[in-house]
Amino acid sequence: MNQPTENLEGTPLIKPSSTDHPLYDNVVEACRSVYDPEIPVNIYDLGLVYTIDISDQNEVSIVMTLTAPGCPVAGEMPGWLAEAVEPLDGIKQVDVEITWDPPWGMEMMSDEARLELGFM
Repeated sequence: MNQPTENLEGTPLIKPSSTDHPLYDNVVEACRSVYDPEIPVNIYDLGLVYTIDISDQNEVSIVMTLTAPGCPVAGEMPGWLAEAVEPLDGIKQVDVEITWDPPWGMEMMSDEARLELGFM
């Protein structure tokens, strides 16, 4: 697990994703196919996927979190995510890492997730 690190002022808490990579949208859609079994919303719209980094060699590194450290599927969800992304055309390799820094909060959910869960 990641140890919290001291961030320099102005440093983003979450590393930006490779949004300009041609495979980015496909990876996001694959992330949206994975659901937290306790919440009827996909993990991407829940805000659990922090960073999708895609290298020039199409190697994907995903940093994600969980709603709580005691999540019963903590050991399984990274594998579910890797299994959803790996079959995409052009993807060479997928690594999924869990972080607790910054901690997940309900404000990280998309508007669609808030609506689905009745928070809007």
